[in-house]
Amino acid sequence: MNTLRLASRGTSVDFGSFGLKALEYGRIRSNQIEASRKVLRRSSGKFSKVWIRIFPDRPYTQKAAEVGMGKGKGDPKGYEVEVYPGRVLFEVDGVDEKTAREALRKAGTKMPVKTKVVSRN
Repeated sequence: MNTLRLASRGTSVDFGSFGLKALEYGRIRSNQIEASRKVLRRSSGKFSKVWIRIFPDRPYTQKAAEVGMGKGKGDPKGYEVEVYPGRVLFEVDGVDEKTAREALRKAGTKMPVKTKVVSRN
């Protein structure tokens, strides 16, 4: 695990006015992205636009409970994405600053990494 590496792609807010940026390395699973998307959608309102800037395209495996060592690799369990510090995870537009910051803060609580709300420069 390379924790000193910084993200080189997807580090700026390109689509919306506000974004949620990762501050540390982590692996984010598809169900965590979906939970964040739901809370972001609910909190930001009907007329907002939300962009998801990460995609879980890497499968991860897990062996069944109480199975001994050996006998090959476990079955595919789901999908995840590797995130480095500086990567923008979500973007929001079409709402005022207070609403956007609160919605992104709530979405950040669903993530396994520390996050911060950033605005377009």
